[in-house]
Amino acid sequence: MNRFILKYKYPITFVILAILAWTVYRIFAQGSGLIPFVVVIVFFWVLGTGVFLYLWPSMTYSAYKRAVTRHVPGGPIPVNTLYAMPRLSSSSASNASLLGTGTNDVLYVGGWLDLSNGPQVLHVPSMVDRYYSVQFTDPSNGTNFAYVGTRTTGTEAGDYLLSGPGWNGTVSQAMTQIASPNNAVLVMGRVFVESDSDLPTAYELAKQIQLVPLSH
Repeated sequence: MNRFILKYKYPITFVILAILAWTVYRIFAQGSGLIPFVVVIVFFWVLGTGVFLYLWPSMTYSAYKRAVTRHVPGGPIPVNTLYAMPRLSSSSASNASLLGTGTNDVLYVGGWLDLSNGPQVLHVPSMVDRYYSVQFTDPSNGTNFAYVGTRTTGTEAGDYLLSGPGWNGTVSQAMTQIASPNNAVLVMGRVFVESDSDLPTAYELAKQIQLVPLSH
C-alpha cells in the first residue's frame, strides 16, 4: 500500500482534490450556503491530517528500506546485512540520495533488519578514541529505541544481541542484549573521519561493524 501511494502520489492527490471540488460544487449548486461548505473543508482537513500522521512514518521508512535493499551504490544489500559507505557524504548531494545528509565528516553504515526468524548479533570493533554511533530505529513510528557508540557504550570492541518482541532465549555474558519493539529495524551507523588521509582507516573500521545471526 505504501509503495502504491508513493508511486502514484500525484494522481492520488489530484483525485482527492477533484472529489473535494465536486463536493463543494454540489453544495453550492443546491444552494446550501457557506456552513456546509466549511464543514466539508474541516472534515477533509481533519481526515487528511490524521491519515498523514498515521501513514507518514511507515511510508517514509518503507521508501528507505527499498533504497537500502535495492538502490545503494554497489548493488542491493540483503536484509540483516550492513553496508559501509566508502566515501563521505556531501551536503550538496540530492535529497533523493542516501548521501544527502548535510554532514561531510562521517562515513555511514546502514541496513535493514528482520528479526522474525531470530536475533542478530551486532559486532563493533575497537574504535580507540574515534567517535562512532549505531542507531536503531523502529520504522513503525520513527522512534530511536537504542544506541551503541562512543557516548553510550564506549569505544571498546563488543557484541550486542538484537532480539525481536517475544524472544525468550539465553543471552551470553559476553553480549549485551538490545530488545527491539518491532521485528523490523532500521540501522544507521556513523564513523567519524578526521581528514582525507584518515578516510581509509575509518572505512576499514566502518566495514567491521557487522551482523551475524545468533545461530552462528
